[in-house]
Amino acid sequence: MNPKLKIGILAAAALVLIAAFVFIDLPHTWHYALPRRLKKIAAFILTGGSIAFATVIFQTVTNNKILTPGIIGLDSLYMLIQTTIIFAFGSVPLISTSKELNFLLSVGLMVLFAGLLYKLIFRKDGRGIYVLLLIGLVFGTLFNSLSTFMEVLIDPNEFAKIQDKSFASFSNVNTELLWLSVFVLVLVFAYAWRFIKYLDVLSLGREHAINLGLPYGFIIKRLLIIVAILISISTALVGPITFLGLIVANVAYQVMKTYQHRYIIPTSICVSVIALAGCQLLAERVFDLSTTVSVIINFIGGVYFLYLLLRENKSW
Repeated sequence: MNPKLKIGILAAAALVLIAAFVFIDLPHTWHYALPRRLKKIAAFILTGGSIAFATVIFQTVTNNKILTPGIIGLDSLYMLIQTTIIFAFGSVPLISTSKELNFLLSVGLMVLFAGLLYKLIFRKDGRGIYVLLLIGLVFGTLFNSLSTFMEVLIDPNEFAKIQDKSFASFSNVNTELLWLSVFVLVLVFAYAWRFIKYLDVLSLGREHAINLGLPYGFIIKRLLIIVAILISISTALVGPITFLGLIVANVAYQVMKTYQHRYIIPTSICVSVIALAGCQLLAERVFDLSTTVSVIINFIGGVYFLYLLLRENKSW
């Protein structure tokens, strides 16, 4: 089947699920319910698009289809920044109450972290990515430990606010950041557009990319910064979702069966929106909100992750 036709079918399926979520059981007081549902849909698209795009870029950079950006501790770092802000300043000062300022500060710190991590660890001998991943695992554990340490020392009311941010929830979307997220996401996509054409070559590996004339280090550093910003957007809106990127990126690879990122990226974004809208419908209509989207996705993603590991093990 033509790749463009596959993308069209997936986009149509995403639109059908979005329409089902918006209009099924819409109450007579639609003027109150409709804006709230539309804000959730906006969160689905922004979060799903950010995670899918970031995961595809990260897997291409690391040349590994099982890894996700969370492996270098980006999700954990964002939560550490939120915990540190409340621990140091409390929940009253401007930096804590202004969500826009908090978001921009967090994005800036995560970009700084990505740049420093790359500059300090990456080496030209080809071991840089693997060392980066190993150090990232250590940083992720360290960030979680520091967050937990500060959480047990702060006021219980402030602890509850951090806990709200620690778990993904589409019932409590950070709507105040929607327009700012759209603005930042448009800038990121515009900046990333110049690098998308290099992703097909990067997927061949570091040596092939360098031999074909790519400025490898220059491109990798900027792609890591783009990944950090995208993860900041998704985490700020709904919280960390561990396995969503793993699912949508690998489903996109299996559906398209091609290396061309001009097809993989839009496919993964469509699959991500389908997964989020479908799981939200499942949580509301089947489970009566007794569970959340993140629980469903993490359960499916955990099983899918084991399947990928077993499949890779057989291929060895």
